Amino acid sequence: MLPIPAEELNGSGTLGPYWTFYRAVVAEQLSRWLPATPSVVLDLSGGRGRWSGQLARAGHRVIEVLDFRRVADPQARLRTVDGQPWLREADAPGHEAGEVRQVRADDLSFLPDESVDAVVAEERAMSIELMAESAMSDVARVLRPGGRVLVCVDSLVLGMAILAEQGQWQHLRQTGEVMLVPWPDGSITRCFSSAQLQELLIGAGLEVEWVRPRTVLSPSTVDHVLGSGTRALTWLVRTELEAHPDDDDTVGIHLVASARKA
Repeated sequence: MLPIPAEELNGSGTLGPYWTFYRAVVAEQLSRWLPATPSVVLDLSGGRGRWSGQLARAGHRVIEVLDFRRVADPQARLRTVDGQPWLREADAPGHEAGEVRQVRADDLSFLPDESVDAVVAEERAMSIELMAESAMSDVARVLRPGGRVLVCVDSLVLGMAILAEQGQWQHLRQTGEVMLVPWPDGSITRCFSSAQLQELLIGAGLEVEWVRPRTVLSPSTVDHVLGSGTRALTWLVRTELEAHPDDDDTVGIHLVASARKA
């Protein structure tokens, strides 16, 4: 059985309290991870989340890439969503702190080398992007020395559970091979072990700071605790983030990692 039913994994369905908790964990983790001073932050979450707004409210200049690697029109990648020309320099005059600039792009060629201070790839962006090695090399290229990347991917736990639900028992073994998982909606995503996620980052020339499950608490536990009072959510989030399940890829549907460019 899936730890969370497949139809619930996009945040819909009956597990509303769990996804409220999940998003609160992401928001707090992101808040703790972000640079302490105003910086240029690249958001590769594909417009699927709310994270660019959080980045901007924290005082950063944000470049939000929409539809990362999914644009049919090659000219679209050099336009912002309002049709205005894209500025070659991410931190050029006119891009104020607290502002989000959006661009549609299928790669990062619109950005110069070493032009951003941090990269956020939430919403499973590197699992949706099957050629993750190429994408991560591009991330490393645009990062300034000392810059950091935060990336979230589907875990092998999730991938194996989906395959089991589909009756594809012949694929249910952990190997060093890439695991591509077909979803009920016809899409395909890539699942990672903690070792594979570290290899992805190291292969791009980045130094891994940590890898951990995004959450280790089950939906049933979250639902039970949230029913106990109005302060329960804050307590749950703090408990989750103070746990230390580093490199443990036997729990959790998603893995999250932080890495730095030397």
